[in-house]
Amino acid sequence: MMKYLLIIIIKLYWRIVPPHRRRMCLFKMSCSKYVYHETLSRGFINGLKAFRYRFSNCRAGAKLIKNPINNQLQIILPNTQIIEEHEISERFIK
Repeated sequence: MMKYLLIIIIKLYWRIVPPHRRRMCLFKMSCSKYVYHETLSRGFINGLKAFRYRFSNCRAGAKLIKNPINNQLQIILPNTQIIEEHEISERFIK
């Protein structure tokens, strides 16, 4: 039941808030899409965990760096996790 409530909230967000008014996500898959897919496939609790993870890490404090070893771009998140180039939104790579 709660799973479907969270899915409805996300769909309402997509309908009500136009894309140009949404916050730009660091990740290739937007935060709302990630939470939506996690909720659908793994349930309400995992959807909330996904939301908490993305909300706390898709924020200011992330640093875009170029790895000197492989010359690939990476983002260091506020929780010190490193995100590889294939997971980074193309808006930040350009």
